[in-house]
Amino acid sequence: MNSEPKIAVLGSGSWATALAKILMNNVEGINWYFRSADNIEQFKRFGHNPNYLRGVEFDTSRISFFDDINEIVEASDILILTIPSAFLHQALSQLTVDIKHKFVVSAIKGIVPEFNQIVGHYLHETYKVPYERVGVITGPCHAEEVALERLSYLTIACPDVKRACEFGDKLNCEYIRTHVSDDIFGTEYAAVLKNIIAIASGIVHGLRYGDNFQAVLVANAIQEIKRFVDKVHPINRDIKSSAYLGDLLVTTYSQFSRNRTFGAMIGKGYTTRTAQIEMHMVAEGYYATKSIHEINEAYKVKMPICNAVYNILYGNVPPAIEIRQLTDKLR
Repeated sequence: MNSEPKIAVLGSGSWATALAKILMNNVEGINWYFRSADNIEQFKRFGHNPNYLRGVEFDTSRISFFDDINEIVEASDILILTIPSAFLHQALSQLTVDIKHKFVVSAIKGIVPEFNQIVGHYLHETYKVPYERVGVITGPCHAEEVALERLSYLTIACPDVKRACEFGDKLNCEYIRTHVSDDIFGTEYAAVLKNIIAIASGIVHGLRYGDNFQAVLVANAIQEIKRFVDKVHPINRDIKSSAYLGDLLVTTYSQFSRNRTFGAMIGKGYTTRTAQIEMHMVAEGYYATKSIHEINEAYKVKMPICNAVYNILYGNVPPAIEIRQLTDKLR
């Protein structure tokens, strides 16, 4: 076995493509899992992902493509999961290869809906991956800006900080800076919650609320996130750091935010089904909204923004009415 660990990217979306681009700056080659063999053939033929970030060109001689999830897991030491959380359980249910001795990194920012678990917890409970071998990649970082090589920062969270540092070295390059954290629960829950908040931001934008109200919404949102993560995993953390506040800001304000885009469509009167079809991309916050609502039934954390999004998406309350009621709960 080579001393250099073999890294696998599981998933073929925009964030998977961005991470593959970053990795190729620092490693000789990567393994890459696509569910579709046809997409692999198109990738090899044209030198880029046929569906996402098509402007990013790759040296395909340095990529080993797989359409069999067991083969790529067997051939890899580090697994980076980018499969949308709504489909993760289905994808991993095909596994016959043990992953508990791998370093498994979640870049998903979602909750596994079948279990109402963040990915790290799901990996630990279902596949017996020790928490010391679970990693989390958080932003603030949009795939589209990585494609443009605009300076971005990533946080790598893992209870084994040395392991997080070593993995971070695989991502550091001219346009990527990495920091490490041991807070896998807080960073992952915060990444889930900011997607729900981004939907709220999009909804109020679609309803033609202005920048002044958006600022109030986000200021209240970071307090809502802090209340929740402190209740679920009470440790000393700085909620103002980029892994929490920075990730929230970029997701609520950026033109590249799919969750904000989804919310804006809802605010303009689209149904959830129509918005999902027209986007051609998965808005993780849609699924997370229901899961967080159910999880919070046990914790009873005050979450007016997340509750408002739930009422709109799953309670069929008209957005204009729900947001008007929310405005009285914010300070």
